[in-house]
Amino acid sequence: MRYLAKVVGTGAFLLMATACAGQDMPTSQPAAGGDSAAPTGSVSTTPTESVLPTSPSANPPGKPRLTVPEGSTPVPPGKVDASALPGGYPHEVWTANGGTILNVRAQEGGCGHALGEATEQAGDHVVVNLSETKAQTGQMCTMDIRYPVISVALAAPLDQRTVVLKTTPPK
Repeated sequence: MRYLAKVVGTGAFLLMATACAGQDMPTSQPAAGGDSAAPTGSVSTTPTESVLPTSPSANPPGKPRLTVPEGSTPVPPGKVDASALPGGYPHEVWTANGGTILNVRAQEGGCGHALGEATEQAGDHVVVNLSETKAQTGQMCTMDIRYPVISVALAAPLDQRTVVLKTTPPK
């Protein structure tokens, strides 16, 4: 008898949840005392805003993006020291804006976001620390890995200097 009650209760709950899931919920409430008539007309499902930035060349330092900005020049592999990076970590670097911006392929996952900072700018090398923001305690996060391109501003053009990539613990 208890088993039957559980099955019927579960079935009723699932029926109610599916019925509620199919209804459109209003996004705003009418003002107090106002009419609550349903809106008329059709609803557009085409997005009004692109997910990616509209201008591929605009990438302010510190903002990750999925693609390398147009006009960026790859840094030759011999000028990138990625020996301090963990295995499998990307080590692609491009320059832009006359060599004063480094676009670096980073790694992030779940609720984290990739960060990059030029911590040392010597005459023969530039050290870029790559890190990731730390997820809030108790927050549920996906277990995916993304490879965004982050921009790091330099005080002077890269020219013939070597880019040294390092990682630091999440912030």
